[in-house]
Amino acid sequence: MGRAAADRACTFAENRAVGGITLAVRASGAVTRRARVREDGPLRVRCPGPISDELEAVIVNTGGGVAGGDRLRLDVTVEPGARLVVTTAAAEKVYRTLEAAATIDVKLSVGAAASLAWMPQEMIVFDRARLKRAIDIDLAADARLLLAEAIVFGRSGMGEAVHEGFLFDRWRLRRGGRLIHAEAMRLDGAVANKLAQPAVAKGGIALATVLIVPGEEAAGVRALGNRLRGEAGASTWNGLTVVRLCAPDGAALRHDLLAVLAVLRGAPLPRLWLN
Repeated sequence: MGRAAADRACTFAENRAVGGITLAVRASGAVTRRARVREDGPLRVRCPGPISDELEAVIVNTGGGVAGGDRLRLDVTVEPGARLVVTTAAAEKVYRTLEAAATIDVKLSVGAAASLAWMPQEMIVFDRARLKRAIDIDLAADARLLLAEAIVFGRSGMGEAVHEGFLFDRWRLRRGGRLIHAEAMRLDGAVANKLAQPAVAKGGIALATVLIVPGEEAAGVRALGNRLRGEAGASTWNGLTVVRLCAPDGAALRHDLLAVLAVLRGAPLPRLWLN
């Protein structure tokens, strides 16, 4: 590597965001409270709501988005009997990069008789963005989980499209120490061409997955029918329900995801979702 290239690489590395959040919550009588909080780098977590049996936590990225080379981690523990819902203050943005991919590592642990609703707002991926994300979830045998993750490729309302980029998204879900669900999605190179394929997204640019444990028959989702602006499918097996959504743009996906979550959650959605 030449001197100029080495200097550029050094400058790039020194200007990357590195940090994370460690949050643990604990049941205290009939309410859930924060037990441990640690914040590093650009990430913050706030709990703005009133004292309740289910604590609401809001993740804030003070950096305004994720850029190439950033390394972020989220470590959330719900102790036995506690209840937690996690969302984000805004849609997360993953920006174009000419260098290394950004990385986001998410670790979620839910104890006995505890529940976690993981519901960040959508992640918007810009043209030529590069991201590697891993989500690892450990549930106690009787814990409850609702996880909703949405990805939008470009801001179509502003005339933006994603032509090229890189996304590797890996999920692992364990219950009682046993792996019950694993999936990975990799889009590399001509992202728009891949999303246009009928077997991938049939031209849709907004995707979401919802996991529910324990899963029950998802007749309520199927009953939404013509109320949805995109497509949705639900499957239940071995105590797990998976709902997949695909829409032509971010607004349509958000409309559909709100409808699906209202059916599945059985409780009010975070206020930031409704603004």
